[in-house]
Amino acid sequence: MLTSGPRELGLGASASSEVRLPAILRQVLGYPWEFTVSDGRIAIEHARRGSPYCPPRQTPSWEELLAKVQAGFAAQGVPQDACLPLRWGRETELTISAVQALDPFLKDGRPLTYRSGFLPQPVVRFTGQRDSVGELREGFLTSFVNVSRVQPIQCTDEYGAILDGWLSVLSRLGFHARHISVQGKLTTWKRRQVEGVTLRFNHLDLSLGDIVLLWNTDNPARMAVDLGTGLERLAWARTRREWRDLVFGRFASLAPPPTLDAVRTATLLLAHGVRPAARGAGGITRRVIGTIDPDSARLGVSSLVRASHRYWRLFGEPKVPWPAVTMAIEEELAI
Repeated sequence: MLTSGPRELGLGASASSEVRLPAILRQVLGYPWEFTVSDGRIAIEHARRGSPYCPPRQTPSWEELLAKVQAGFAAQGVPQDACLPLRWGRETELTISAVQALDPFLKDGRPLTYRSGFLPQPVVRFTGQRDSVGELREGFLTSFVNVSRVQPIQCTDEYGAILDGWLSVLSRLGFHARHISVQGKLTTWKRRQVEGVTLRFNHLDLSLGDIVLLWNTDNPARMAVDLGTGLERLAWARTRREWRDLVFGRFASLAPPPTLDAVRTATLLLAHGVRPAARGAGGITRRVIGTIDPDSARLGVSSLVRASHRYWRLFGEPKVPWPAVTMAIEEELAI
């Protein structure tokens, strides 16, 4: 068996990662995957790539899609853990990624994590790609569900096994391996206490997410994997439906996209008790509500809030009921 200790990849040895990771992935994935390794980059594609993709005739509900992901991880013995709190307050005001569950292990030198396993983690980010007029491009939202597997590992072989396991989860969702590809740089990156190697996986022409090998710079034996995608993006890739219709349903044509996105995000924030304020996490809530078009909200936002609240509660019981969320948004808009 190919094995590699953490020091082989963990002391800035990018040349080592260029050798070891392709070998590990080749052994784990096996036939019929084809590998191209050149100039510090890797591309992994199925030998039968190029065959047409036919979306499934039936579109699963969000509950059904989440249940399929849960079942896929459970079949591999990967338990689901509770979501992180939305209000973070350590380097970022809000939770922006499930990988923050690994902070004690990777950054603080403590032999523990906040969470481990499968996390369907609601997050808020302002880094989505935007078009020439500043609106979010298709496939991007300010708030979404970061479907993740985060956990410490003992050796880099586990990184390959987790990628292989993820392909099995995708198969349960109706994706076929021949439409999946993986690519990225084999050279390591460094951000303060942490170094890593990131590979991204696609479904045909759509980027789905990434799988990251991580380790502590000063103690490379502390290794972990962060595999992440978006639940909404998974549904988009699977169904190939119009993005706005998929995410906002019957509200898609009733308000401008920035307003729909803002109400959805404000609902998440307020439902988790992050009320508008002048600064801090509450300042983010105020900023989000401030992007809601007043004309579109003139008759109220209760229907959209109720639908958004119903969605967010799939990932944990909210602290604040939807009527109170609606009142908070409308009061803030009246200021």
